[in-house]
Amino acid sequence: MLVVIAGAGIVGLVAGVTGCVLCLVAVCGVWRWKRKAERTAGEVSPEAVGRQLPLAADLLAACLAAGAGPREAAEAVGSALGGPVGERLAQAAAEVRLGAEPAMAWGRLGGLRGADGLARCLERAQATGVPAVEPMSRLAVRLRRAQGWEAGIRARRAGVLATAPLGLCFLPAFLTVGLMPVLIGLASHLLKSR
Repeated sequence: MLVVIAGAGIVGLVAGVTGCVLCLVAVCGVWRWKRKAERTAGEVSPEAVGRQLPLAADLLAACLAAGAGPREAAEAVGSALGGPVGERLAQAAAEVRLGAEPAMAWGRLGGLRGADGLARCLERAQATGVPAVEPMSRLAVRLRRAQGWEAGIRARRAGVLATAPLGLCFLPAFLTVGLMPVLIGLASHLLKSR
């Protein structure tokens, strides 16, 4: 529908061969834009996963410390957390509850970028029964540290990117106010000395 409206609008504004060519270009552009938006709608944002992983690990460690099993902890955290990590946690917990192999169920969680440690810890605890409180707590600390490090990098990058426009703004002012009077004074002095 949007493609037809774009094409009709262009033809209505510009008549003749030019209008038809612009209509074709507009229709192709809108069509490609819609396809790209549809493709990216189903993808999981790595930034969203990175923001949720430390919190998910902290919550899982708290649930495990309270005595919940890996499946119950993942179910509770998944329903409370939401988002891509929460959905995968809830999905993996449901698969384990229905009898799926822990390696396969938790492996889907590990498919998210950066969630492989979380998935391995839950899988190991589910398959062997080994308490996962300490490994999950260490993982949460490591994920928080990585999140802080990435935030520091983004802050430094923002500082560098902010100075470029300031430099472009202040350079003409410096040349006009600082150097131009000196150059004019030197030029007038040289011209008077002749």
